[in-house]
Amino acid sequence: MRALIQRVSAARVEVGGALIGQTGPGLLIFVCAMQGDTETAADALAAKIAKLRIFKDDAGKMNRSLLDVGGGALVVSQFTLAADTSRGNRPGFSTAAPPTEGEALYLHFADALRALGPAVETGQFGADMAVSLVNDGPVTIWLDA
Repeated sequence: MRALIQRVSAARVEVGGALIGQTGPGLLIFVCAMQGDTETAADALAAKIAKLRIFKDDAGKMNRSLLDVGGGALVVSQFTLAADTSRGNRPGFSTAAPPTEGEALYLHFADALRALGPAVETGQFGADMAVSLVNDGPVTIWLDA
């Protein structure tokens, strides 16, 4: 699985003008299931993200995790993270998991993260979503599991 995480002060996702998910201080997590990914990979990615020390401690150093700070997470599916731009000018997405598998792994990832403790809200798989955020730092990190 592939994720792009952003440390945020706030983030929200809307579909058709209706709010469907949001978080206060914590993480906005864009997730893409890749071909061959498993629930084990989703579990490992959730554990890594929950424990990743990217929040400031009292000395201002990135030394605290999402679990340490009690932050929330907004998890948004984004198949475009699978973009292959190695040839031509139009990205290919053939390395992304098929939609049915992708949705199942996306939801499993959100549930696995939720089971670790953070409040987790989600976007809507396959929808045209409007995502807004206030990036904190900014801190943006790419992860592959």
